Amino acid sequence: MLVPMSPTDSVFLFAESRDQPMHVGGLQVFHPADGMERDDVLDTFQQMLSSNETSPMFGKRVRRSIRTGWLWAWEEDERFDIEHHVRHNALPRPGRVLDLFALCSRLHGSLLDRHRPLWETHLIEGLHDGRFAVYTKVHHSLTDGVSAIRLMQSSLSDDPEFRGGVPPWRAGVESMSPRRSEVVAPASRGPVELSSDTLRTALRTAGEAAALPLVLARSVNRGLHAQSGPLAFTAPKMMFNVPITGARRFAAQSWAIERFQLVAKRSDCSLNDVVLAMCSGALRRYLLSLQMLPQAPLIAMVPVSLRDESTAPTGGNSVGAVMCNLATQLDDPGQRLSAITQSMRNGKQALASMTQLQILAMTALAVSPLGIDPLLRLTGVVRPPFNLIISNVPGPRSELYWNGSRMSGLYPLSIPVDGQALNISCVSHAEQLSFGLTGCRRTVPHLQRLLSHLDDELVALELATA
Repeated sequence: MLVPMSPTDSVFLFAESRDQPMHVGGLQVFHPADGMERDDVLDTFQQMLSSNETSPMFGKRVRRSIRTGWLWAWEEDERFDIEHHVRHNALPRPGRVLDLFALCSRLHGSLLDRHRPLWETHLIEGLHDGRFAVYTKVHHSLTDGVSAIRLMQSSLSDDPEFRGGVPPWRAGVESMSPRRSEVVAPASRGPVELSSDTLRTALRTAGEAAALPLVLARSVNRGLHAQSGPLAFTAPKMMFNVPITGARRFAAQSWAIERFQLVAKRSDCSLNDVVLAMCSGALRRYLLSLQMLPQAPLIAMVPVSLRDESTAPTGGNSVGAVMCNLATQLDDPGQRLSAITQSMRNGKQALASMTQLQILAMTALAVSPLGIDPLLRLTGVVRPPFNLIISNVPGPRSELYWNGSRMSGLYPLSIPVDGQALNISCVSHAEQLSFGLTGCRRTVPHLQRLLSHLDDELVALELATA
């Protein structure tokens, strides 16, 4: 049975090309449980392949035909093959973390097969200290970052003695009927109740749509006056905002989350403001070293989840955005933090005056140049809508385990696109905050140096707010 795909999710399929893979990824690093040997890791891999059963989200593939009006839809993969999706890799000696990141860079640069469900998981062994890793990539049409983190959590346990863990693609399978294709229909509803619900929804949607011109006018006015909101018109042309290739380079590092919390407390700002200020300072140092820092401040698109905390992790995308002035023209880290805090507060106030439908519409408008400019060959010629994306996704608050093996690292890999050669993503895990830098291999040189600049900038923020 074909199920229509939402317009928001289908955008990621229409936008995908060889130079622009549209999947998100995650790297989990595990310390083996006490007494666990290499053969036990391989046994874990075999257990992952032991069943073709998946939850509905991981068993569906994309389809487009005359029956769907050439629009994208979902259908169950009747010939699902778990061995295509779950793979085994080993690092070359000496098994450095840099070797792990290099492997993830290559895996992240390859396209997912559209004839199959759009995800892969790679079990990676061979780290010099005995740890093993799991790299997973999922197409953005299937899920956003918040949903991906929740799905990952559902497969882990906070009990180090628990040995009944299942991989994310099988989470919830035990409570399902034997066939993946069977879907439990909702309870029938009376015609009067259905009609009134439908009418209320239609009237509400029509009212929100009718207000869109006013919302657009306000957003454009804010953008023209360099005020934060869903639109920006002041992002300078710079080295990241050019056409890219499909090859990727990935670098990652973690810092104690209490360091961010202390700076935030001293400055009366949010933890995310500190993350943005840290990125701003690191980018300033990096661009100065290349003699490519623009005079105008960089503008970052900061995704904002529109999901309710009670929303089940069923996939799909529900994300808005704030355009943040990174104040990269300022030399003082304390002043940059203050400017970023004010910019984010203004942006959140702008979103607070909109409905979810209006926010989604403004976000679609904000990112539309990323699809239009390449078609007209204007990427790198005209002013970009923003300079890069910086996202921060809340992760698990406690230590988590996979069949007794402790997850010691959790790192996000995101999506560079034409005109946006660098993407910075963060995720929290227990007492750590981890940064994942994903860039075009050709366009962003010496990506690893940004990690040193991030570390230096966190120290600078601590000193500036002491």
